[in-house]
Amino acid sequence: MGTLKIPDVVPSPEQDSESLNKAFQGLGTDEEGIIWVLGHRNAEQRRKIRDTYRQVYIKSLIDALHSELSGDFRKAVILWTYDPAERDARLANEALKTKRKGIKQLQVIVEIACAFSSQHLVAVREAYCSRFDCSLEEDIGVNITLPLRKILVGLVSSFRYDKEVVDMDVAKLEADRLHEAIKTRQLDDDDVVYILSTRNVCQLRTTFECYKQKYGNPIDQDIKDCGKGDLESLLKIVVWCIDSPEKHFAEVIRTSILGLGTDEDSLTRAIVMRAEIDMMKVRGEYFNMYKSNLDDAVVGDTSGDYREFLMTLLGARV
Repeated sequence: MGTLKIPDVVPSPEQDSESLNKAFQGLGTDEEGIIWVLGHRNAEQRRKIRDTYRQVYIKSLIDALHSELSGDFRKAVILWTYDPAERDARLANEALKTKRKGIKQLQVIVEIACAFSSQHLVAVREAYCSRFDCSLEEDIGVNITLPLRKILVGLVSSFRYDKEVVDMDVAKLEADRLHEAIKTRQLDDDDVVYILSTRNVCQLRTTFECYKQKYGNPIDQDIKDCGKGDLESLLKIVVWCIDSPEKHFAEVIRTSILGLGTDEDSLTRAIVMRAEIDMMKVRGEYFNMYKSNLDDAVVGDTSGDYREFLMTLLGARV
């Protein structure tokens, strides 16, 4: 369940567009007005606002937001205002084009491939081709080296069956194959890529449970015990995004606020991605894992309009 709060009576896209345009007028921008409109609209409502704003004012709402806002607040509002598929296509491209392509950057591709529906992944791939004139798979191939390339291409090329269908015999067999690959430290084995990139989520969760029952440890623990390299870290994220995405995003938020500085990009991404999907679960998992309140953590590490917007998406402002 998401944390986004939508009013019982939602203004028309024309009214919302007018409110946003008014917020842009005058000597100063009405950031509160922007938060009140966009922070209380779902993806379909935001799409209608974008379309209507362009029709009425003959300019892009995204461009207007970019011109009127600044800093982390601007990044968060624009990321939220994008169509979710275009948002994730842009995030994936940004990860692939950055100079340092570590796990912190590449985990967004795993999130897109494993923590969303197959339909969303297809939409992201289509948006990527349209926006960047090449496929997501091509850009992974060009920018990422083996063995991570093999895993990521397999994940983004898949189309998982989205029904709750489980074959227990297959789950037991594939738990054994995964264990063999982990035992021999062949984590990029063809069987590993095939299993993780093609099986439906329910089938994989059953496979992970069979693995734990037979071999004593959660599969992510045994992967972690193989080493501290990027491959081990990437596969752990794959397992979490499939088995318990709320656990993964709770960790992303926790990591983003630990230490001397806040990683605003990761914090924004996690909240924007999950506010309409399962942020209530993320909030609960955060408390279970860290014995502290997620909302308090966000409030304590952010400020100003940026904080107000994130808290709005977390359902803390009405």
